[in-house]
Amino acid sequence: MTFKLHQPPWPHIVPFAVFMLLLAGEQGVHWAVAHEHLALSAQQLLWLYPVRAIVVAGLLWHLRPLWPELKWRDLSVWRHTLLALVVGVAVWGLWLTLDMGAQASGGYDPTLLAPPGSYILVIMRLAGAVLVVPLMEELFWRSFLLRYLINPDFQQVPVGAFSWMSCLWVTVLFGLEHHQIIAGMVAGLAYNLLIYRTQSVAQCVLSHAVTNLLLGLYVLQSGAWYFW
Repeated sequence: MTFKLHQPPWPHIVPFAVFMLLLAGEQGVHWAVAHEHLALSAQQLLWLYPVRAIVVAGLLWHLRPLWPELKWRDLSVWRHTLLALVVGVAVWGLWLTLDMGAQASGGYDPTLLAPPGSYILVIMRLAGAVLVVPLMEELFWRSFLLRYLINPDFQQVPVGAFSWMSCLWVTVLFGLEHHQIIAGMVAGLAYNLLIYRTQSVAQCVLSHAVTNLLLGLYVLQSGAWYFW
C-alpha cells in the first residue's frame, strides 16, 4: 500500500537534519585533525558547536510559523506543566545513573579555552542544549515521526495519538541518536508517555529543556564533561 503525503514534513525535518549533518561535519573535522590532515587546536575545535547551534536556531526561527501543533498556551494547563517538570527532572536523574560508560568518551570541555572565551562557550552550549535542541528534537521525534509512523499524512494524526509500533521505533531511534543509548531510550520513552498524556508538543519541549538544563548545570558543577 502506498500513501500520499498531503502535508510537507520539511519544517519538522530540516532543523534536525541540518543539526545532524553539521554534527557529522564536526566529527569529520575532528578526524582530519587527529590524522594531521588539518591543523587546528583543541581550543579552535570548540567553536564548531556554537556555529551548529546558531545555524539551527536561525532555521527554527525562520520556520516557526509552520508548526500549528506547537501551542505555547498549553503551558497554562498547570497539571500538565507540573507533570512535564517532574518528567524532566526524573529523566535527568535517570540519565546520571545509566550508561556511565560514557565517561570514556571525553565530551565537550569549554574550560580548555581561557576566559572570556570559555564563558562564551558555556553560555552557547547551555543555550543550545536548553533552547535549540529540545525544540528541534521534539518537533522531529514527537511531533513528526511519532505521527508519521501511524500515517504518512501525519498532520491528520492527532498529537499524542498512540501506536505500539511508532512508540517503539521512536524510543529506539531516539536512544540510538545519543552516545548514552540506554539512557536515551529511557528518555525517549518518557517523553513519548508525556505526549500521550498531555497531547502537547510544548509540554514535551519544556520537559526536555528541564532535563538538559539540569544536566548542563550538573556538568558545570562537577566537571563531568563526558555528559556533553
